[in-house]
Amino acid sequence: MNNEVTQAVNPATGEIIEQVRLNTTDELCDLIAKARKAQELWMNTDIKERSRIVLKIRDYLVNNMDKIARTISRDNGKTITDSLATEVISAIMAVSYYCKNAERFLKDQKLAAGNILFIYKRSKIVKIPYGVIGIISPWNYPFSIPFSEVVMGLLAGNAVFLKVATETQAVGLALKEAIEYAGLPPNIFNYINLPGRIVGDAFLAYGIDKIFFTGSVSVGKYLMEKAAKTLTPLCLELGGNDAMIVCEDADLSRAASGALWAGFQNAGQSCGGIERIYVHEKVYKKFIELLKTLIQNLHVGYGENYDSGMGCMTTTKQYETVKKQVEDAVNKGAVIFAQSEVPKEQNLRNFLPAMILTEVDHGMTVMRDETFGPVVGVMKFETEDEAIKLANDSYLGLTGSVWTQNRKKAERIGRRIKAGVVTVNDHLMSHGLPETPWGGFKQSGIGRTHGKLGFDEMTQSLTLVNDILPFQKRNLWWHPFNKKLYDGLKGIPIFLYGNKLSLKLKGLISLLKVIKRIFQRN
Repeated sequence: MNNEVTQAVNPATGEIIEQVRLNTTDELCDLIAKARKAQELWMNTDIKERSRIVLKIRDYLVNNMDKIARTISRDNGKTITDSLATEVISAIMAVSYYCKNAERFLKDQKLAAGNILFIYKRSKIVKIPYGVIGIISPWNYPFSIPFSEVVMGLLAGNAVFLKVATETQAVGLALKEAIEYAGLPPNIFNYINLPGRIVGDAFLAYGIDKIFFTGSVSVGKYLMEKAAKTLTPLCLELGGNDAMIVCEDADLSRAASGALWAGFQNAGQSCGGIERIYVHEKVYKKFIELLKTLIQNLHVGYGENYDSGMGCMTTTKQYETVKKQVEDAVNKGAVIFAQSEVPKEQNLRNFLPAMILTEVDHGMTVMRDETFGPVVGVMKFETEDEAIKLANDSYLGLTGSVWTQNRKKAERIGRRIKAGVVTVNDHLMSHGLPETPWGGFKQSGIGRTHGKLGFDEMTQSLTLVNDILPFQKRNLWWHPFNKKLYDGLKGIPIFLYGNKLSLKLKGLISLLKVIKRIFQRN
């Protein structure tokens, strides 16, 4: 057994809040073997019983909301209100939704006959769990992101392995405790602590059946390259550089408040958060002045300070990345139009001010790559087409938003944004709606999580085709072959699709000459 540990550290104070033992790859190999045996029984457990067991997790969450929110805040650095609203409450709603709908999602789907000549063939799609799945989750939403995937995986009949980010192991243990409260059978849910790339390689080496990864584009590509050798399926959510379009007729007060929320919640460390804002030139000045006032009044703090509107960065590495992007933008002509205060205590670290950049362009890293920090760039646009072109000028496409009081305009623009989720007069909230799929276009990932589409990712589709003619001895096109059969088969498309009645009748006659063979043995 390995005695090495991972230390969970409060990113704001440096305080060690938890120590978690590192697993070994040999332990993982052994656990996967045990999980495979346990999963065979679990998948054959009635879905109503699986749902009854998993729903117990909700009781634990409701009874321990404050405890979990405090752990998230201390381990991740986000405010305690953020921790409750975006992580704990969304998890409670998610487990309720999936347990309520799992039986419907897994129900066999009957298929209507596609052709009258095959009306006697009855087909249906059956949902089969993958078997043993691995979930690799990030540090920015360390509770809510893996939670829904774990719940869906379990309800679908899989055995689940969870590896949370090294930086947020205290949250991982809180999540482990919540899942295990349900009293699942042994080896159905497995919590492991291994470095990210090591666990990805180990999952693939030991025959995991599917991997769900949320994280950077570079690591997603690495996993995809490795998975190609065994054709192991992946579901990837790889971040965003999300655009907000503010139209001339938008409610500017709401739009500014929405930008404050979606741009700076979780210190901007949200893959679906606002990073680029495009404002119609006629309302640009008023909008940025409204947003400036909000930013300057934003209280940045940490811990159980319920007045804090933004916390610190989760990692020093990301803190430095954001600083470099801002420096690059300023060196290329950007202006820091407004920024918030940060805590003055000398013992605190990883705090960046919330910042608005103007005079930006797409030649700057801050507008081109994912910033993942409390910085938004704001640009003007003249026409609707220009706004859409700017929004789509990115290799990422996770989410976007349109702000206007004209619903038809909102949908018209929204349909042209190349992103997995587009919200109207809102942003950074659909991840909390369990019924809505989550995932992106372009390099923002492959596949979907959440909703029915996300639940479907936990299963494979098996098609069953039944023949309901018990007296049929063979199919029409079976051996032996001859010219009469050839003409009869040719009569099928002529009868069905010929453009003249006489031609159709000729095809029918040819077909009737051979149809009796289906009732005859060879």
